[in-house]
Amino acid sequence: MLTAPSLPHLRLGVQSLTRLPLRAIYIPTSAHLHTSQPVCLPDTPRSKAAERANEPDPAEDPKQGGEGFFGALFYGSKEAKAEGLVESSHGQHSKLVGRGKYVHEKITHAVIPSQRDAYVEAAEKYFKALIEHNGELGNVKLTGSWEAVVGDVGTFTHILEYEGYKGFDETYKALRLSKEMNDLQSAILPNIVSRQSQLLSEFSFWPSSPPRDSGYPDGGVFEMRSYQLQPGKLLDWEYAWRRGLEARRRFVQPVGAFFSQVGHLHEVHHIWQYPDMETRKHTREQAWSVGSWSDTVQETVKLAQSMKSTIMVPCTWSPLR
Repeated sequence: MLTAPSLPHLRLGVQSLTRLPLRAIYIPTSAHLHTSQPVCLPDTPRSKAAERANEPDPAEDPKQGGEGFFGALFYGSKEAKAEGLVESSHGQHSKLVGRGKYVHEKITHAVIPSQRDAYVEAAEKYFKALIEHNGELGNVKLTGSWEAVVGDVGTFTHILEYEGYKGFDETYKALRLSKEMNDLQSAILPNIVSRQSQLLSEFSFWPSSPPRDSGYPDGGVFEMRSYQLQPGKLLDWEYAWRRGLEARRRFVQPVGAFFSQVGHLHEVHHIWQYPDMETRKHTREQAWSVGSWSDTVQETVKLAQSMKSTIMVPCTWSPLR
């Protein structure tokens, strides 16, 4: 039977125990429960080297891609690394998870309610001219234009595609020098109360759809789900959604997924298309029949600070509808 005299080291007070170096803490094991001899943790070569150099243990050092709290925070979780998402502990998150081929710009216009029709007329002229003269404007492409009907009602979203940041620079300069494009944009401005621009990258596992006509009546409905992530959680988000997408893809074809790089940061946008809202409801319910989808939802809740759903309909000139 274990008696107090046989384990005198267990009588150490909490204050004195915390002052002991780790290698001097006594730990009783099954082989020493009936002896008065203490057991000490042996020093390891790595911990000695770290102590001599006055450096943190590599296992806890985020700069070394450690698995401790800060290592996971800045360089991704152990699970993300196991999936091959982290090629280098020093790599940028955008390079690790992004497709890298294109840069997308998400433009949001908040329209004065009474000026909605005037805005649509002016915006159609501007974006049709952009499509027509794209070769002169840095080869910029219009992915799609949408009007929000649920959520931020009265807003219009336009997504442009550039051939990298070089393409963005070329388009920006060309637009400033084009009198026609400046006049067309000036016609839009009196109809809006605000405009926002955000530069985005595609997730490598989820490239955006090319221009197409789905055949749905009036282009169906699009849902844009926007998530404000906790800083440093992009790799974990990639890991969770790379699995979850396979569950959703069985029932609906995704349109695209982007993460912000300039503008409002740490934000992710997913875009889905359905023929109507009733189909959207049934499709989302079907996804719960796949086990990996519930896991993705649980991870989403942990990683996101806030989330928003916006239902949109495509504009008549939208290449993606």
